[in-house]
Amino acid sequence: MRVLIDTHVLLWADAEPGRLSARARSLVESFSTEVFVSAASAWEIATKVRIGKLPQAAAFSAEMARRLEMLGFSPLAVTLEHALRAGQLPGPHKDPFDRMLIAQAQAENLALISNERVFDGYGIRRIW
Repeated sequence: MRVLIDTHVLLWADAEPGRLSARARSLVESFSTEVFVSAASAWEIATKVRIGKLPQAAAFSAEMARRLEMLGFSPLAVTLEHALRAGQLPGPHKDPFDRMLIAQAQAENLALISNERVFDGYGIRRIW
């Protein structure tokens, strides 16, 4: 199975796996699951660390590439297609990080692991 993980899932998988649902934890820890992390999650973490909304993730942000490798997760770059798709998404949801995850899940045919129900209205498969 191929999945994209939401930013909170990434942080919890690294530091607090007990916060993940049993299904989410099983998938992200399975060797048969290909887990992708969006470049948008790196942007979100770095931004929130910088503005003081996520100070506990400063160390993670500083060594994100190494942590992804240790977790066995693959980075997913933001492409022009992803950016255009995210910008054209309908609906009132304005969070640019979430919109990018939706666009990437759609474009790459990936299930999205997240506890956020806002994703359910965008025609992607959300797992929690």
